Amino acid sequence: MHKKTVEHVDVRDQTVLVRCDFNVPLEDGTITDDTRIRASVPTLVHLLEGGAKLLLCSHLGRPEGEPRDELRLDPVAERLSKLLGCSVPKLNDCVGPEVAEAARRLKPGAAVVLENTRFHPEEQENDDDFARLLAEPADLFVNDAFGAAHRAHASTHGVGRHLPSVAGLLMARELEALTSVRDDPEEPVVWILGGAKASDKIGVMERFLDASDRILLGGGMANTFLAAKGLELGASLVEDGRVDDAAAMLERAPNRLVLPRDVVIARSKDAEAESRTVQVEEVESGWMIVDVGPETVEAFRRVLEGARTILWNGPLGVSEVPAFATGTREIAEVMSGLEAITVAGGGETSAVIHALGLAEQLDHVSTGGGAFLQFMEGRELPGVSVLEDA
Repeated sequence: MHKKTVEHVDVRDQTVLVRCDFNVPLEDGTITDDTRIRASVPTLVHLLEGGAKLLLCSHLGRPEGEPRDELRLDPVAERLSKLLGCSVPKLNDCVGPEVAEAARRLKPGAAVVLENTRFHPEEQENDDDFARLLAEPADLFVNDAFGAAHRAHASTHGVGRHLPSVAGLLMARELEALTSVRDDPEEPVVWILGGAKASDKIGVMERFLDASDRILLGGGMANTFLAAKGLELGASLVEDGRVDDAAAMLERAPNRLVLPRDVVIARSKDAEAESRTVQVEEVESGWMIVDVGPETVEAFRRVLEGARTILWNGPLGVSEVPAFATGTREIAEVMSGLEAITVAGGGETSAVIHALGLAEQLDHVSTGGGAFLQFMEGRELPGVSVLEDA
């Protein structure tokens, strides 16, 4: 997939609207993981050094079309200023007179952060009038937010109807890396799929069920497949509406789908909850599966060691609770030490990999979750389709 990028255009003295992915986790107003902000820096530096004037826009959280103080982008602007080594002010809106005036006053090599685009309900509606207002002060649109590219929103898709549109360096790198492993992977191919819901992964499983050597299942989604085999899973999360789909996949490819053998169960998802490891047939009433067990990790390791391409989306347990993140951590460590082509995607998966300091040991860690899955399924991403072809 070849799209025109910032390297193909002259941006000197141009006002550039850049769609970044600044949707970072916050705790009491403090950014707890700035990976997505750091990922935007190469594109921003390239544009600033090229003499562009930058208007940076992004969503943050789910404000449901209303301004919410705890979801303002002030912490993002502060962190970005430190990363770029220059002041990057934040405006009070993403459209309107203040933005127009700021754009007029911007000097080449300077940038401002616009306020959360989702403070306007028109953003998620992909309203064309709102998209036009976003685009109005700019000469060029750069989409560098792969993580939001599966959303047909005004700031990811609609502005492309009003401005010449190209990919940022992060977007281009994502498309190149993922196209390669999707369309021409080195075989054998092994997928690791986790996370809460089977419904999020059914599409990618359908595409790769016959094209993969194995698909290793963990997390809440594996419960739906275990339920399809008739196992009693106590209080574990199971998507009842997807059990029949899971059963059909197990019948279609029983040897390709690798399910947990043993699991960690707990009374609740609280870190202090009583927990123990049991075989998958031994989950008792009132207990829930919160992680894969050591036998499962070892079985997964043996499969992964025979792979040439490994793709991973979704944690294998309740990874936000350290006590229930062991399986996810151990598989990340296994994956990072292999000679295979290794690609991971998804916010929780990425967070674990970065927290362990393993990102540089994988070939590609995608900034996308839903976008990663939809792209790998072969579905068109609105935030990509709007970009000009190279």
